[in-house]
Amino acid sequence: MAMIDAVLAEYPDFVMAHCFRGGLFATSSEAACVDEIRAAMQAIEENWAVANDRERGHHAALAAWSVGDFHRAANTYGRVASAYPRDAIALQFAHLCDFLNGHATMLRDRVAGILPQWTPADEGYGYLLGMKAFGLEESGAYAKAEEAGRQAVDAEPGDAWAVHAVAHVLEMEGRHAEGARWLESSADHWSQDNFFAYHNWWHLSLYLLETADYQRAIDLYDQVIRTTHSPVAMEMVDAVALLWRLTLRGVNVGDRWQELSKTYEQMEMGGYYAFNDMHAVIAHSAADRAFAAERCLEKMRDALRGHDTNAMMTADVGLPAAEAMQAFLNGDYRQTIDKLYAVRAVSHHFGGSNAQRDILGVTLVEAAIRDGQRGLAVSLANERMGAKSSSPTNRMFLDRARAAAKPDLTVIAEVA
Repeated sequence: MAMIDAVLAEYPDFVMAHCFRGGLFATSSEAACVDEIRAAMQAIEENWAVANDRERGHHAALAAWSVGDFHRAANTYGRVASAYPRDAIALQFAHLCDFLNGHATMLRDRVAGILPQWTPADEGYGYLLGMKAFGLEESGAYAKAEEAGRQAVDAEPGDAWAVHAVAHVLEMEGRHAEGARWLESSADHWSQDNFFAYHNWWHLSLYLLETADYQRAIDLYDQVIRTTHSPVAMEMVDAVALLWRLTLRGVNVGDRWQELSKTYEQMEMGGYYAFNDMHAVIAHSAADRAFAAERCLEKMRDALRGHDTNAMMTADVGLPAAEAMQAFLNGDYRQTIDKLYAVRAVSHHFGGSNAQRDILGVTLVEAAIRDGQRGLAVSLANERMGAKSSSPTNRMFLDRARAAAKPDLTVIAEVA
């Protein structure tokens, strides 16, 4: 961002730089950035006479995002990329919007529509391959995703997004040792001066959890995932997700929840992007700060009165998921089960990746085990084994589920 600001200080009429700056703030998924988005829009408007059709399209996408229409923003960026297939910035922002919206098919298809209009000799081609790889992975085409991702990294070794796409494949296929080697062997390329590095370190922590190397996972948390106590929502989501998985395994994470909760409270999190809000509620509840969790939940409930994308995200998934997590920490596993079971088929509606949304899956099966609902627990664990039988975590869930109490038919009747 400092580089863009320096350029704009010298060339304030550089319209595309304002477009780029606004798009970066839009795809941050933070309410605190809305003023910056609007400032970028105003700067574009002040130079409207010299703005071309492509730049005006970027402005339209920012306008959609600024009023909470995240779907229209994604599609507007997509239309710009279709009209100007060499506009890699429009494609990148469309791709990120599709991710934030949970649109797996568009993550795949939008890039597929543009990539054939490039050639491998074109500068930046590798970055498009990285986007292609992630879209394929989120759509379940793992072999094709891995091939595209490795080609992307060969072309651009420092492309953290492409490295991350391959890491997703290795996670989804249960190739945990290979995944750890993949990230560690390439870290010198993607971990330097790269905002996204924290997320790849988080993926490494997932591999470590599979081998029960909890101490190293905590070391990663302290050393590279959560080093500065930064109030950046995307970083905090990964921090929460790692601590939560450790907590489910009975690992004492010390006072780390307290720091996350207090940082979320300072950010006044709630009511803008439901995926972030749910993670804030987890942090507050795990830190035993019920008042902060309830304040965030109230903001989420207020968001239901809106007509924007987040209102839908909150209603469909965000609020019931957040309430489920709070209930889990209160020992109300039955409420956790009821709420998470109801949203699991539509969990993509509030964004994130398959790996990130698995926070709901692991919590659901853990709640079923703790509540003694053997039939449900075994069924859920079998589902996980069917998707990834090589996972020690999934095997652990299945073994524990089989040892749980017998099904409570009263519970089944109540749910019905």
